Amino acid sequence: MPEQRDDLSARMTALARVPEHSPLLMQAMSQGNAFCVGEYFFVHDADWLMAVAYPLYGSYEHASFEAALQEALRRCGQGRINCWAVGPDLPPRLQAHILERDRFYVLSASARPPARLRGPLSRVEHVLRVEESTEFTPAHRRLWAEFLGRADRGEAAPLAPHVRELYARTPHALIEAGGELRLLNAWDSEGRLAACLMLDYAPKNFVAYILGAHSRTHYVPHAADLLFAAMLHRARQAGKRFIHLGLGVNEGIFRFKKKWGAVPSWPYVMADWQQQSTPGRENLARDLALAFLRSGSGLDKRQILGERAEQRPFAMLWEVEKAGRVSWIGGTAHFFRYSFEDSFRKLFRQVDNVIFEGPLDDAFMSDVDKNGKSLPPGFTPLLDMLDEEDIRRLERVVRGPEGSWLRFLNMEASVKADVRGILASMRPWCAFFSLWTAFLERLGWQCSVDMEAWRIARDMGRNVIGMETLEEQLASLNSVPVERVLNYFRDCHQWKAYAQRNLRAYLAGDLERMMGSSAEFPTRTGTVISLRDQRFRERMRPYMEEGRCAVFVGAAHLLNLRWMLAEDGFRLRRCLPGLSHKLRALWRGEKEVRWC
Repeated sequence: MPEQRDDLSARMTALARVPEHSPLLMQAMSQGNAFCVGEYFFVHDADWLMAVAYPLYGSYEHASFEAALQEALRRCGQGRINCWAVGPDLPPRLQAHILERDRFYVLSASARPPARLRGPLSRVEHVLRVEESTEFTPAHRRLWAEFLGRADRGEAAPLAPHVRELYARTPHALIEAGGELRLLNAWDSEGRLAACLMLDYAPKNFVAYILGAHSRTHYVPHAADLLFAAMLHRARQAGKRFIHLGLGVNEGIFRFKKKWGAVPSWPYVMADWQQQSTPGRENLARDLALAFLRSGSGLDKRQILGERAEQRPFAMLWEVEKAGRVSWIGGTAHFFRYSFEDSFRKLFRQVDNVIFEGPLDDAFMSDVDKNGKSLPPGFTPLLDMLDEEDIRRLERVVRGPEGSWLRFLNMEASVKADVRGILASMRPWCAFFSLWTAFLERLGWQCSVDMEAWRIARDMGRNVIGMETLEEQLASLNSVPVERVLNYFRDCHQWKAYAQRNLRAYLAGDLERMMGSSAEFPTRTGTVISLRDQRFRERMRPYMEEGRCAVFVGAAHLLNLRWMLAEDGFRLRRCLPGLSHKLRALWRGEKEVRWC
C-alpha cells in the first residue's frame, strides 16, 4: 500500500492541472483515501466520495467521467454515498445538483509586479519581514480567527462552507503534507503577523495558492501584495511555470487577482448529491468466499483477510482553548464496532499528555476484575432476583440462536457466555458489563474506544495519566443501583435497537442524541456521573491550561464537563472530522465547531 500511494502521488504531481489534483493537499484537507480511475481523480471515506472531473490528460467528456464515477462508487462499497464533484462541466443528470459556478485563474511565474505597485512594495519591504514556514503558530491561529470573524459578522464577504473548511484544516494539513504545504508569512517589527498565504508546492508545473488572510488589527498597507511578489519569486526559484491562484470567489478577491495580471483558465462547477452505491462483482465474490471460509473456521472477515478493524473518523471530540493554548476532550465508549486508530494517531501527534479516567494497564484492570467477581458477604446474587422467564430471555439475547440444526450449519456463536454463572457470581456492575459485552461481541463489536486510545498513546510515547485511583473507581462502580441493572436485563429485547441508535449518534458526534437514547444505561447515575465530573474537572484543568493535552472520559461525562470548562474560562468547539459531520453542523446552524 505505501508503494501504491507513492506511485499515485508521483503520477498526480507530474500531471496535475488544478489544485484539486494534489493528493497531499486533498487527503490532508479531507482525511479521505485517494485513487484514480483512468484520467480522473477521486477521494473517498466511509460514506462520501469527492470526484475531480478535471482530467489528468486529454479533454473532459461526459461519458468518460460518468464511467469513471460509476467505478469509483462501486469501490466505495454498498450503501448511500454523499457525493461531491468539481470540474469544468458535469454530466446532464448532475446539472440540477450544481451549487456553485466560477472560474480558475492563473498567473505566469515570470510575471513582474504591476508598475503602480512597485513604489508601495519598495516601501513595505522595509516594514515587514517575509518568511516561509510549515508551522501554524498561535499568531496564525489569531489571524485566522480574526479573518473568519469578519466574515461571520458581515464585515467581509461570506465564506462558502468548503472554503471555511480549508481554513479550519490548515494546522492539521501542514503536519500531514510532509513539507509540500507551506505558509508564506509577513511579520512586522514587533513580531506580529500582518498577512499570510498558504501555498502547495507539490504539483510539478505550478505553485497553488490555497488561501490567505491579512490582519486589520495589525494592518500594514500592501502586506498581501508583498507576499504575492515573494510568491512569484519563490515559484521561479522552484522551477515552476505558473501560479494557480484558484477561483474568483468574490468581487474583492477577483479584483486583487486581476490587479496582478491573473488570466482565466478552466471553468469550475461544483455539485452535491446523494447516490446509492452497490458493491462490484469482485466484492460480492470476496464476501461469498468469506462466508464460506467463516462457516468452517470460526474466523471473522477481519481475521481472514488479516486486516485491522474497520476505521471511522472520531467525531465525539471538542477542541478546548484558553489563552492561546489548545487541548482536546473526547468522549469514549467501552465497547464499539469500529476503530478510531487513524484519528487518534493524528490527534496524538499534536499533544504531549493523554489523560484517562483511570489507568488501563493490565495490573489495574486485573484488580478491577477481581473486585467485580467477588460477591460481598450476605449479598443476594442477581440470579435469585430475576424470574426464570427473564433469565431465559436474557440467555437468548446474549447467546444468540441455539440448537442442533444451527450447530450443524455452524451458525451458533463460537463463544457463548455462561449467563447463569455470571448472574450467580458477579457484582451487579460486573455482571452488567460482562453480559452487555458478550451481546455486543456477538454482533461484531470487538473494539474499545478507551482501551484503543490508551494503547496508541503508549505506543506513541505520550505521557499517559489516570485521574482516579483504584479505590475511587471501585467506589463509583459499586454505587450502581441493583434495580437499574435488573431493569436493564429485563429490557434486553431492546438492546439491539438501543445499540444501533447509540452507534449512529456516537459516529455522528451527536452527544445530546446519544445521551437521550441511553439514559437507561445502568452506570449513568448521579453518583457515577455528577460527583466524578467535579473530580475530573479539578484534576485535568492544570494540564488543559498548559495546552497540548488530550483528555478522554466516558461520553456521558461530557454533558457536564463542557459547561464546567466554559465556566473555567475555556472556549470549546466541536471537531468535525468528516464531510457528513460538517454538513450536519451547517444544516443545524451550529456555530462553535472546529472544522478539523
